[in-house]
Amino acid sequence: MSVDTALATAAPAAFNATPAQHGDSLTRSQRLGYILVLGTLVALGPFTVDMYLPAFPAVQADLRTTETAIQLTLTATMVGFGLGQLVAGPLSDSLGRRRPLLIATAIHVLSSISILFATSVTAVMIGRVGQGLGAAGSAVVAMAMVRDMFGGQGLVRMLSRMALVSGVAPVVAPLAGAAILSFAPWRGVFIALAIYGTLMMVISGFFLKETHDSERRGALKARVIGRRYRVLFRDPVFLGVALVSGMTFSALFAYLSASSFVLQDQYGFSTPHFAMTFGANALGLIVFTQTGARLMRRVSPKFVMAIGVSVVSLGALSLLTLSLVGVGMPWLLIALFFTVAPLGLILPTAQILALNDHPKEAGTAASLLGALNFAVAGVVSPLVSVLGISFTSMATVMVGAMAVAHASYWLVVRRHASAEVLR
Repeated sequence: MSVDTALATAAPAAFNATPAQHGDSLTRSQRLGYILVLGTLVALGPFTVDMYLPAFPAVQADLRTTETAIQLTLTATMVGFGLGQLVAGPLSDSLGRRRPLLIATAIHVLSSISILFATSVTAVMIGRVGQGLGAAGSAVVAMAMVRDMFGGQGLVRMLSRMALVSGVAPVVAPLAGAAILSFAPWRGVFIALAIYGTLMMVISGFFLKETHDSERRGALKARVIGRRYRVLFRDPVFLGVALVSGMTFSALFAYLSASSFVLQDQYGFSTPHFAMTFGANALGLIVFTQTGARLMRRVSPKFVMAIGVSVVSLGALSLLTLSLVGVGMPWLLIALFFTVAPLGLILPTAQILALNDHPKEAGTAASLLGALNFAVAGVVSPLVSVLGISFTSMATVMVGAMAVAHASYWLVVRRHASAEVLR
């Protein structure tokens, strides 16, 4: 039997079905409520990034700065995401989920308001770091709450349904940003984000109950936090999955940081046209995410990850080849779609594989995975600017990132995952 056949025929039923702490007792309407609220909390991050993208040229003109400086405001957001996840996860494992969640959301709101008064690109960067901190905390705690309540296939179903909710963000956010820019200056985007964060803080305060019971919490001490991190850093599967996920994020952020300038400035796309193109790719991301969730009913998460890594790599190679040959825009957009959309097969499976074996340190695992994602992407994605912003440089970075993801999957994840994860 070939490796591919063995992976494909492995059933997911025994995939660490740790008994849920609270999920089994939820009614159908309560479960739907958690999906909507937690999914919308996770979506705060994509909204924070994607609503802002159509405004890049406007911010550059208003603040009289460079394309590179504007790209660094996106990097600043990623720095905030990384730091926020490192802090929020351990805090939620020790203090419970609700308090860190509400504090993080409040930080996002205050940071959004601060950008309204920014008069320099440096001030925008500082506000974007704060937005990243807050959005990351909200997302990490939301993911940890799901792991508190569900295990096994219940975890797979909840994460896939949350992804359907949060996956709407990359489709709606750039369109919403373009719509705001049609009647308001670029600061209007941050008014909308402040309102979004405020609504989520209020809804979370009234709706979400504590899911991390006091007897399962550890003391907020360096020794306890260090033990959690040691468990994760000694797990080769977690580290391998984190590298696959980080490189996938790098490919995604190479696209996010460069697409606005490439399509609007170099190819003359209008703001609405760019938003529709961006939204089409994001819609494809949702479709592939849900396809992956359905596949995991019959095959292992690892096999779905293998498919995703392969398809994205082929898409990136096609985009690089076509950009070098100099074909027309339609072919470039098709190749770009099949580079971006299949990321939906990789990122949710990475979350499942990373969280499944670590129920006792779910918050720390979610935070470390997210922090590594943004740390790796923060180093790799700016290479697009170093190489000179273009389809070719964007595709070059994507190809390099996916080559590393391939190596991590086949040399680490595939070899070291336990039999339970294979099934």
